Amino acid sequence: MSIDLSQFFDVFFEESFEGLDVMEAELLNLQPGQEDSETINTIFRAAHSIKGGSGTFGFTSVSNFTHVLETLLDQIRDGRRQLAAEHVNLLLQSVDCLRALLTSLQAEEEPDLSVANTLREKFEGILGAQQSQDAQTSPSREVAPELQTYQIDFKPLTHLFKTGNEPLYMLSELSELGDLETHAFCDAIPDIERFNPEDCYLSWRLYLNTSHSESAIREVFEWVEDDAEIVITLCGGLFENDSAPEVNIASKTDTESQVAQKETQNNTETTQKPTAMAKPKSEVNKKSGESTSIRVGIDKVDSLINMVGELVITQAMLTQLGEQEPTEHTLAAMQEGLAQLAHNTRDLQENVMRIRMLPISFVFSRFPRLVRDTSQKLDKQVALKLLGEQTELDKTVMEKISDPMVHLVRNSLDHGLETPEERIKAGKDPVGTVTLNAFHQGGNIVIEIMDDGRGLNTEKIKSKALANGLVQATDELTVEEVNELIFKPGFSTADEVSDISGRGVGMDVVRRNIQALNGSVEVTSAKGVGSTFTIRLPLTLAILDGQLVKVAQHTYIIPLISIVESLQIDIKKVSRVGNGLEVLRLRDEYIPIIRLYQLFNHEGAIEELDKTLLVVVESDNHKVGLLVDDLLAQQQVVIKSLEANYQKVNGISGATILGDGRVSLIIDISGLIKLSGLKRPGSQELLVEQELEEVMT
Repeated sequence: MSIDLSQFFDVFFEESFEGLDVMEAELLNLQPGQEDSETINTIFRAAHSIKGGSGTFGFTSVSNFTHVLETLLDQIRDGRRQLAAEHVNLLLQSVDCLRALLTSLQAEEEPDLSVANTLREKFEGILGAQQSQDAQTSPSREVAPELQTYQIDFKPLTHLFKTGNEPLYMLSELSELGDLETHAFCDAIPDIERFNPEDCYLSWRLYLNTSHSESAIREVFEWVEDDAEIVITLCGGLFENDSAPEVNIASKTDTESQVAQKETQNNTETTQKPTAMAKPKSEVNKKSGESTSIRVGIDKVDSLINMVGELVITQAMLTQLGEQEPTEHTLAAMQEGLAQLAHNTRDLQENVMRIRMLPISFVFSRFPRLVRDTSQKLDKQVALKLLGEQTELDKTVMEKISDPMVHLVRNSLDHGLETPEERIKAGKDPVGTVTLNAFHQGGNIVIEIMDDGRGLNTEKIKSKALANGLVQATDELTVEEVNELIFKPGFSTADEVSDISGRGVGMDVVRRNIQALNGSVEVTSAKGVGSTFTIRLPLTLAILDGQLVKVAQHTYIIPLISIVESLQIDIKKVSRVGNGLEVLRLRDEYIPIIRLYQLFNHEGAIEELDKTLLVVVESDNHKVGLLVDDLLAQQQVVIKSLEANYQKVNGISGATILGDGRVSLIIDISGLIKLSGLKRPGSQELLVEQELEEVMT
């Protein structure tokens, strides 16, 4: 057998990324001269845990880099150094650096150490400058911090190796705190016949002469505190060799017996030293920002267990009824049991969906750093308000909405908020405010990104749109229609290109990504007051409210959220335009008709327009009509990915299994419009719109 430490990699990476999030959040709360010890300790503990874990797993690039920033943090928390703004900025850069190093290691790639080396030099420069300053303030003598000697009795439990921990790394880390003398007790090592190379038989008595506190020593062992007996006591001095018990004594961190045990293990091929490029058993998630696991509260697990128990009881009842002779009584009981089974299944479905629901604070937490860094670049003063942080939504939706929200917040910071001078001139507080708010509304979650800035400049937007040919000078547009122009591809009102905005990309991508989640985004604005971007999203992507429709002998599902209305066609209001395309005049609009049976190459469908039904759907602010034979039921369906189980199919977003066991395809409205040829590649406009204007006028 071998001890494969790679099985613990996933947990290490997950906890390390969580630790970096904690560090970043606490660093953003630090104000030089006003910092509290608990905040500094929280940051130090997070860095220390990352260092300890990375050292245990052999990720030396991370542990070596973390050591130098940990040294700075230790000096700050011990009062040997005052926190400065320079330190906060450097530590925040270090969080980014560590995140990049860990992401590379998680993806089994060789990490780029250029940034880490640059930051390390800056840390060493600060630490070296402090030592030089201490020498200058006391030129007649060296700085002599108070030293104390601790006796540390460290007795690992037998199973320590199986938890992925290695005493050698802990002893090495202790030696960095001061002068360490190590005594190993090897009397518990059994005969070779009973020797198990996966068990730990050694224990140690250690003497550490150090200026660090007992808490710093205990932090070295925090990874194994539940897997070892650890006693730390203050004593008079280092253990004298002449009074030592009869044990093997070795310097610093190793002992002859420890080496002997490790050699024995190596000879029997029972240990595996992890390397930075070792491959975990499970496939790593190479997409930055996406987590491979969810932490679930015990209450949700208990609820699931209760639901499964109810299902088992109902299933047992139905099984018993199925074995009885069919009578009127048993049939009635069977129907009651089936109704109970349906009720239990719905409850189980809801509880399983709750497992994937996470508070949106996981997304909101990235924005304090974003606002801080961006406002510094723009030389603006900004306060960020976060509301509704405990509002829950599906994990998948949360991961996919993060990037669109970044675009919108940057837009508010760059285009929305004025400079402090402009705000004072307008009679406003020099500190602008950006507010993120989330709340539930019906079966959706609503996210608002609000700012109290200058508002959208409708004149400038329309002028840019005219110059880009997006509108005509004769077009009469409402304020809402002008504001909508900012979502057009390539549109930007920035006067110059920067690394924040002005490249003509972003807002159209925001809308497209949100629509891919079956959501919508709209903007409202008032000049001099501010702007609000409102995002509406389904709570989950795993379940869909759909309308079942019949096309020939096939059943398709149209998302209810995309349906505007369904109607019988008045043949007198149907016209033909270029390329034989049919359009229906519906009130003041002309709706292109897509014959689904032609698009999907089905035979046996109803072809006469007046004998069919038209389902009017909307996507990308365009309406089209889908010709179907009949409307069936409306129901919730569980979405299964075609791309994951088969391959990507244009015009189809997924599939589901109906109650009768048949597979039904779910229509992707946006993809269907492209598949039909109604939209020119790379364009947001329908090809038919210009022809309609020419023919119908």
